[in-house]
Amino acid sequence: MSVIACEGPERFPRPETYKQWQVRILRAGFRPAKLNKQIMKEGKKLVRERYHKDFVIDNDNHWMVQGWKGRVIYALSCWKHAKKQ
Repeated sequence: MSVIACEGPERFPRPETYKQWQVRILRAGFRPAKLNKQIMKEGKKLVRERYHKDFVIDNDNHWMVQGWKGRVIYALSCWKHAKKQ
């Protein structure tokens, strides 16, 4: 059984972009936490020095995106619950 979606055996994959997930997470009452600039800087440096030139790491609106030849493969972000005032 899918713990995340609770759909059981009828669960099927739904490829969605990280921007679609962002909308969903915002609606659930969360706000993005800022990415650490030093971590991004070190990650970009590592990729430049050790990986193929077509592999990239970038920051897009509080998401760390990892891509290959202009296509996003992974997107990572941190979220915190927005406190109601």
